[in-house]
Amino acid sequence: MEKKKIVVLGGGTGASNVLKGLKYFPVDITAIITVSDNGRSTGRLRKEFSTPAVGDIRHVLSNLSTLPDEVKNIMEYRMSTYSDLNGHSMGNLILTSFFKETGNLKKSIEYMSKLLRIEHTVLPLSEDYLTLMGETDDGEIIEGEEEITYAKKHYKRIFYKEDFHVLPEVLNSIKEADLIILSMGSLYTSILPHLICTDVAKAINNAKAKVIYVCNAMTQPGETDNFGVSDHVNVLESYIGKDRLNAVIVSNNVMPAELLKKYSTQEQKDQVVIDYENIQKAKYELIESDLLTTADGTIKHDTLKLSSLIFLYLMNNT
Repeated sequence: MEKKKIVVLGGGTGASNVLKGLKYFPVDITAIITVSDNGRSTGRLRKEFSTPAVGDIRHVLSNLSTLPDEVKNIMEYRMSTYSDLNGHSMGNLILTSFFKETGNLKKSIEYMSKLLRIEHTVLPLSEDYLTLMGETDDGEIIEGEEEITYAKKHYKRIFYKEDFHVLPEVLNSIKEADLIILSMGSLYTSILPHLICTDVAKAINNAKAKVIYVCNAMTQPGETDNFGVSDHVNVLESYIGKDRLNAVIVSNNVMPAELLKKYSTQEQKDQVVIDYENIQKAKYELIESDLLTTADGTIKHDTLKLSSLIFLYLMNNT
């Protein structure tokens, strides 16, 4: 029997956590990853070599790999040295080397996928050099994904500085999907960079697939302060159309008060509230479970619990 096709759209950390568990299930996955990150190692490589951002792609490839963790960890290893290599991720350097040799990011990802024994497909949103732009509620224009995040402002509009082309394979994978997942991660710099592309939004609207949004566990300073689940959904629907989401996955864990206080005081982040009174008015299905873990002292999704929930929805609804 042919495997069901899942398309995951997102950035590095959020999409990686979804894919880390989902890769163990009998499905055909295509991960579509943003290429506008301009921070840390990725940003330095972009400036020096005029490449699309590779950092989020590297993180996704590491989590999709079927090699032992000891080998995968090399991809995430960051140089600590006095030279210009300081802070660079090994995986970023390898991907950039492939890109400089091939001149093609998609082909570079294919080579890296073979090295890491990845059984699924990873696609960049575009092969173009992209700069993410944000217009704040008070009309300020902020340039750069990293700058948008660190400004801690609320945005009324996200857009790209450049004209660009979405990879044709991206649109085709959305068309053929049985399930489309908008992963958790930064609402404005991981998910919207996909949806502000008219071709992508149109493809999602025309797709036969069900569309799931995995809601963030925590708010982001400035960007989503005081956002409940429905507020996140409203932002997404302003790009893909009202009622296009078929289901929203949320975590209903009661987190330790001390840990929440730490997040609030040190990172200005709060747990996203499930605002049932607003959700009841919507047409999407609310899927909630205790999906969060604090095993390492941070709040994050349990990848196997989350992917099990997604797989169950896929089998029951497609």
